[in-house]
Order: sequence, then C-alpha cells, then structure tokens
Amino acid sequence: MRTNNEDMILIGSELLRNDVYKTSFTTKADNRLLLAIADGMGGHNCGEVASEDSLTNLRFFFDDLPLNMTEGDLRQAMDNWLKSMCLAVEAKGKEDPIYRGMGTTLVAFLYYGGQYYWVNCGDSRLYRLHQGELTQLTTDHSLSNVLGLKTHSSQIVNCIGGGSTESYIDMANITGEVESGDTFMLCSDGLTDMVADEDVQALLEKKADADMLCEAADKAGGYDNVSVITIRVD
Repeated sequence: MRTNNEDMILIGSELLRNDVYKTSFTTKADNRLLLAIADGMGGHNCGEVASEDSLTNLRFFFDDLPLNMTEGDLRQAMDNWLKSMCLAVEAKGKEDPIYRGMGTTLVAFLYYGGQYYWVNCGDSRLYRLHQGELTQLTTDHSLSNVLGLKTHSSQIVNCIGGGSTESYIDMANITGEVESGDTFMLCSDGLTDMVADEDVQALLEKKADADMLCEAADKAGGYDNVSVITIRVD
C-alpha cells in the first residue's frame, strides 16, 4: 500500500529494489557470496537512502576482505564495519537535515572461506526450512523481545542509524546447518507481519520463489514494503 519502497536487496554485486532476480552460485573455498536485505526505517526521513547506502558500502567492504581470515577476525571486521557505517549515516544527517534520523535494518547470509554465516541488526529475518521444519535463525531486536513480552512490537531497539547510539550485530557460523535440500529465506518484516510462519512454510515447501512470497504478503494486505530472498541448497 506504500508508494515509496524503503527496502533494498543485495545479491552478490547486484543492488535491487522493485525487481526480480535469479542466479546460481557454486561453493568453492576461494569463492565468496553476500546476500542481504536492508529495510529503511519507516517513520524516519529517507529510509531508502539509508538502506541503499548501507548495502552499497557493505558490498565493497565484503569484496575487499582479505583471504583466509579466521572466524574471529571476520566477526571483528563486521563489528568495525557497523561502527563506521553508523558514523557515515549520522554524518549524512548532520550535513543535510533531510537525512537526519534515517536508519535501516540489515540481515545477511554470507559464504566466505568455505564457511556459511548469517548477520543481523534489527528485525529483518533469516529462516531455515529443513526436513519439513521452518526455524527462525535470527532474533528480532525489538522492544518486545528485549522486555520479554509475548505481544509483538514493531518498535526496534537496534539498527544502523535511526538514532541508535549503541548499534550491534548478531553473527553466527551455520556451516553445519547448511545441507542439501534445505531452503533459507531472508525477508523484511513486510512479509512476516502479513503472512504467518506456517503459511510461509507451506509456500516454501511448494517451492515458492521470492516473488510468490511477496505476492502472498500483498494479497494479505501489503501494508509495508516487502522484500524476500530464497536460497535453495542443491
């Protein structure tokens, strides 16, 4: 229902918004792949700028990582990137009031050094469908989760920019959880706020692609921008 799309998708080197894109990737130890979704902060100025800037910056950062970094070094590098990105978003807001207060979430799926990782900052999500069971791998950085409330809150307490003073990244190595036949799904909350997890699972089990999942959110009301990446492991 929104006229302005503040989401942004990154598939390797491709930045996407309001588009459909399909590709394949062969996992070799010296290859690397970055898949990410950034959801510009609703209610803030220029969320679409924050999401695009963040994924553009992350793309170059990831491509420039040296070979053979340890897992600990990679985690430290991601922490350093987040700090620099938050400073960049804040600086842009100081330079031009139109950008003041803008922010974005980030969820990403990485293949680096023969290992698989996920990264999360905010309430965009990563799911895994494995042998008929759908599991959310990321944790929402929302007010309800922080306070331990059972009711869902759309207010997030951690993001890139958006006035967050102590942003942080969750990161996990999931190499042992990537198996042939699995499906992984990254999405902005425009999907999960409109389509229940059991319905998402049913669609994924029917081999629904990202576009079909977005259509399901639209048919359910489409109150927010919706972006989805599906990853099928062969």
